[in-house]
Order: sequence, then C-alpha cells, then structure tokens
Amino acid sequence: MPKTAATLPPAADPSRWKALVFIALAQLMVVLDATIVNIALPSAQTDLGISDGNRQWVITAYALAFGGLLLFGGRIADKWGRKNAFVVGLIGFALASALGGAASGEAMMLGARALQGAFGALLAPAALSLLAVMFTDAKERAKAFGIYGAIAGGGGAVGLILGGFLTEYLNWRWTFFVNIPFAVVAAVGAWMVIREPAGSRNRAPLDIPGVLLSTSGLVALVYGFTRAESAGWTDAVTVSMFAAAVVLLSGFVLVEGRVKSPLLPLRVLLERNRGGVYLSLGLAVIAMFGLFLFLTYYLQVVKGFSPVKTGFAFLPMIAGMITGSTQIGARLMTRVPPRLLMGPGFLLAAVGMLMLTQLEVGSSYATLILPAQLLLGLGMGTAFMPAMSLSTYGVNPADAGVASAMVNTSQQVGGAIGTALLNTIAASATTAYLTDHAAELAAGGPAVRLVQAQAMVEGYSAAIWWAVGILVASATLALTLINTGRPGAGGPVAEGSAEEAGLKVPVIAH
Repeated sequence: MPKTAATLPPAADPSRWKALVFIALAQLMVVLDATIVNIALPSAQTDLGISDGNRQWVITAYALAFGGLLLFGGRIADKWGRKNAFVVGLIGFALASALGGAASGEAMMLGARALQGAFGALLAPAALSLLAVMFTDAKERAKAFGIYGAIAGGGGAVGLILGGFLTEYLNWRWTFFVNIPFAVVAAVGAWMVIREPAGSRNRAPLDIPGVLLSTSGLVALVYGFTRAESAGWTDAVTVSMFAAAVVLLSGFVLVEGRVKSPLLPLRVLLERNRGGVYLSLGLAVIAMFGLFLFLTYYLQVVKGFSPVKTGFAFLPMIAGMITGSTQIGARLMTRVPPRLLMGPGFLLAAVGMLMLTQLEVGSSYATLILPAQLLLGLGMGTAFMPAMSLSTYGVNPADAGVASAMVNTSQQVGGAIGTALLNTIAASATTAYLTDHAAELAAGGPAVRLVQAQAMVEGYSAAIWWAVGILVASATLALTLINTGRPGAGGPVAEGSAEEAGLKVPVIAH
C-alpha cells in the first residue's frame, strides 16, 4: 500500500538534541523548585515575619496554582504552540522567582509563589509535549525520555542539596534567584533551536466551562489534602473541600463528554495505557513525597545532620534514578514492553522502601539508608522513564499538551496526597508511642530525649509501611492496565487520523 503524505515518517529535526538540553534544563528548574523552598522556609519565615499558621501557604500557594491550572496550561500549549507556551512559561517563572527572592513581606511572598505555580503549569506540559512531537523514532524517543525521566525523578532530591547549600552559605533568597539563570538560558536556547512541527496546534475554541470546572475542582482537591495535614481529616473545611472537588470534577467529566471541543478529551484518559500511567505514577509519587519528608526529618532531627549533609545524603537515590532511567529504562524500552519495566521498577522501589521500615534511632546510614536509597532510585528511575513516554502514548499530536498535563497533574495531586496522608499516619503512630511511654516522659531526665526520638522513628516506620503497600499497588496497576508492546513492535496507533484532527503532520505512534 503506497504511503501518503499523512503517513510518511517525519524528517528528523536536526536541532532536536540541542532542544532536549533546554527542555531538560527547564524541567530541572521546575522540579528543583518543588523541594528547594522547603529547606529555605524556616529562614524565610523568620525574615518575613510569617506566622506558624500561615507558613504552609508558601508551599500551598504554589501547589494550588500549579495543580489547578495544569490542564488549562496543557490546552493553551496545544492552542498557542508548545514553543510559545514554553518560552512564555520560562519568562514568567523567572519574573515570579525574582519577585519571591525580593519579597519584603508575607503577601508579596505568597503572591510570588502563586505566580510561580501558574507559569509552571504552562511550562511543564509544554516541555513534555515538545518531546512527544519532536522525538518520533522509538530508539531516540527512549533516550530522550530516559534523560527527562531521570530529571523528573531525581530533581527533587537535587533540590534538597542545592537548597541546603544556598540557605547555609548564602541566603534563603537565593533559592528563588537561582531560577533566573536557569530560565533565561533555557528560554533563549529554546527560542533559537526548537522547531515545532508545522500544523500540530489544536486551534479549536477554548472550553471555558471545562477550564472553570477543572481548575476549581483540582484546587479544591489539592487544598483539601493540604489542609488535612494541618487541620485533620474531619475538619469542616477539609470535608467541604473534598465534597466540592467531587462535585466539580464530576461536572467536568459530564461537560467534557458533551462539548464539541473539550479541554480534556475523554479519549486521553480512557485509553488504558495512558490511564495506567496516570494511576500508577500518581500512586508512586505519594510514596516518594512521603519518603522525602520523613527521611529529611530523620536525618536532620534524629541523626543531627546539617542541611547540606542531609542533601548529600540523598545522592545515592539520585544516582540510582539516573542509572535506572538512562541505563536500564532507556536501553530496554525498545526491547521489552513498558509494563515489564514499570511493574518490576515499582516493586524494586518497594523493596528499598521495605528496608527503611527497619529504621531505628541508631540505624547506620551506610548499611541501611544508603542501600535502601539505591534500590529506590534504581526502581523509580526504571519505572519513570517509560511512564513519561507513555503519558503521550498513541495520542493525537493536537492533544499532546493536555496529555502531558495529565501526567503532571497525577504527580502534583499524588504529592499533595502523599504529604498529607503519610504525615497524618506518622503523627498518629508517634502520638500513640508517646502515650504508651508516658511514664518514662513523666520521669524526666536524659531518657525523655531518647523516647521522643524513638516516637518520631516509630511514626516514620509506620508511614513507610503504607508507602510499601502503595508502591506494590502501583506495580499491580502498571502490570494489569498497560498492555502495549515494545515501541516499534506494533500496537495502538494515534487516535484518529491527521485529517480528523485537521492536521497536515504525520500521526505519532510508538
């Protein structure tokens, strides 16, 4: 059968590898920002006079804007063009970071964090969808997503190291200012080298009801989990946020099934491979975010590590993630089905997490924490890489932005759930331990400090057990739902034809 213009493979973009450098740099900046501010928060709170009750909003303002606007940002990228959205997102993120670094008070800081989240919601899906439309060869795609997956998985831990350095040796304001050179270099480079395939935009009218329902629903959901951490799961506002999220997101699904040009076409969600990625990756991120939180507190509070030493203590996990993503995932992705990388990857991470359930006050870093981190990193890196690639699996090029936004949304919501859920479990276990050892606490003396440390570790261990179960569930979902073969071996093609999408470019299939 002769090939038509719509089915011929695209000519490889000669600048695609240069473009990958700037896309990866932007992704690193966004992922770094998710953790770097955590290290700087105590210093910033003191300088700006932020109350204990409001300090969580430095994190929450970013999370709400980022999580709530991701789908909107993904569709804007499809409509404007990914390159345009990418560059605008970078410039906006840099300006918001400058505002945060120069903050003179609480209101200015919270406004800057919300702006960072909003521009991040435009930048993140644009970056991932650029990879989807620029790398169409299976082997090249595997390498590109291997690099991207390593950054997405390990960047948060790098943020802990960089945040510790900047806070300890310079000033907390540099955790914001450091974003500016990242953004400027990435924006200038992207503008010069990225050549987005012609005709790949989705010029359909914007689905305003979908935007309002999805944004408000996601904001309510993320805020519900964030508030649950501080106010409790039975708090009236917490419960009302969850109820509002259910109503708004249910309304969103109903609207998307009926409007002519939906913000999120349901076919993006209902394809079982992409759905498997969104669910399994979201669950895995719940476990990972909880671990970052507990291990940071364990190392600093229980073991007495400095912020910089704590950051370096996460290096084995970073090394494992980079190795798993670029050396295992990227090399095997073109040889085995993705589920045989994601499932075993999540299970290997679960084994590493299982080791950490044995944490004690006097546990050795070298014999317990280091090998556990290596296994976690190897497992998550191996799983993240095919997950990132499959997030745009078989999708029509015109929907690449919103499909990319969905994988970011699953991670953002997963992070909010992980921090709230696992922290609540840890706090309950710690309280129970202290209650059981009330007599030792009442006696006073040196034993009090030891009992308090043991109570903290008991809480971390209880929460980490839950994280083990969550990773096993992630592996089960990946092995059950994801059924595509290895890239290039056939399988589902992109939804619809180029003519149906109003495109003149080849359909992406892998």
